[in-house]
Amino acid sequence: MLTSASMYYLQDLKMDAIASHLHLSRSTVSRLLKQARQEGLVEIRLRPLPTSAPELGRSINESFGVTTHIVPVRESATARERLDQVAMTTARLVTNWFDSGMILGVAWGTTMAAITRHLTSKPTRASSVVQLNGSANTRTSGVEFAGEMMVGFGEAFDAQLHMFPVPAFFDYAATREAMWAERSVARVLDLQRRADIALFGVGALSGEVPSHVYSAGYLDAADVRALYREGVVGDVCTVFLRADGTYDDLSLNQRATGPTPRELQQIPRRVCAVAGDHKAVPLLAALYAGAITDLVIDESTARVLVDLMQDAQAQGR
Repeated sequence: MLTSASMYYLQDLKMDAIASHLHLSRSTVSRLLKQARQEGLVEIRLRPLPTSAPELGRSINESFGVTTHIVPVRESATARERLDQVAMTTARLVTNWFDSGMILGVAWGTTMAAITRHLTSKPTRASSVVQLNGSANTRTSGVEFAGEMMVGFGEAFDAQLHMFPVPAFFDYAATREAMWAERSVARVLDLQRRADIALFGVGALSGEVPSHVYSAGYLDAADVRALYREGVVGDVCTVFLRADGTYDDLSLNQRATGPTPRELQQIPRRVCAVAGDHKAVPLLAALYAGAITDLVIDESTARVLVDLMQDAQAQGR
């Protein structure tokens, strides 16, 4: 037992190599290692890394009345790795929360696509997954990106899919108003309003992992100039926000197809997944707008967010 444990834990040999050396079967080596742990011959300890996650979580919770799930990541983690860890945690949480007879609203985006890759199967009955914002633009129907993501959620939960076959942004506000009166569109809007859970990220105008709405041709140069001119810092469900969370009078929002923060507030659980320091500013705007009940965020971004909150408080905002 001691020899097997020493070779496995100290010499880092594989079980097959240990079995060959000791002339034992692999299953016998596995049994000996298990017995060594049970009898105290081997003790396994984890040395937790220093973390400020509990304090960061409390600060965000107390300021905005949300439930914050902070995902620990190593300091050297890349933006992609941070996104992957947040996506994995969000997928697990949503899988726990979503059940039979429920409606899940999903807004497409880079973060949601990452979450889709980590979903595990949880068959439900009489449940639905509904797309929260349109995905077409002048270059594409959006089906390849948003559709594949939605299919992933539908298959994971064995739920009925409801796509939202409209552009991300209409050319004219009047066109959007007319389409909202169409029965096929009104049916999807009704499902959105009756959702039990809304799942979305925040979009940022720039960053190492750019938000899909800003990198995939949804906005032309004039639109981007208008965003900067009107003080936009990002979006939630393709509804644009200023740093203080205001959005009602922004010109592009009159043509946007996603639910506003005010409309999102009708949904009991609103889950926002965020990874990346560049998203801290639009995330703070989303919190000011009251769009979020549950926040999943990596520790580094949470630290930047709390610093922004403290700066805003010091300036009397």
